[in-house]
Amino acid sequence: MEGPYLIEFPKVGASDIGFISIAECPQQIPFEIKRTFWTYYTPESVLRGRHAHHRTEQVLVAVAGRIIVTTELSNGEVELFRLEDPHVGLYIPPYVWHTMQYSHSAVQLVMASLPYNAEDYIRDHSEFQRIWKS
Repeated sequence: MEGPYLIEFPKVGASDIGFISIAECPQQIPFEIKRTFWTYYTPESVLRGRHAHHRTEQVLVAVAGRIIVTTELSNGEVELFRLEDPHVGLYIPPYVWHTMQYSHSAVQLVMASLPYNAEDYIRDHSEFQRIWKS
């Protein structure tokens, strides 16, 4: 199974006029986007995420501020990603446990492969580990 990886989106413009970045399927996003949402004004003391998905793929982008994303693979491998450039996203495949910690000014954009479905979430870490041991 492929693990999380960074995606660099095209960055067009200049510092004197501003920039635009583009995310297209399948050039940068490896799935068809079925849901988009964003988080903002999250207190720095709050750790969000704390789940994995059975089927959903996601790309996370810090369009403002800084987001520290910690991922855990089924083999126990843990990786830390620092998102703070709006033209860089993080691909998270299914069955990857992930948590996010935000700077107060952070705005996170999430592009997901499936609509929301509560049954797609693995919210208990011990359940996540049990699934991979069986």
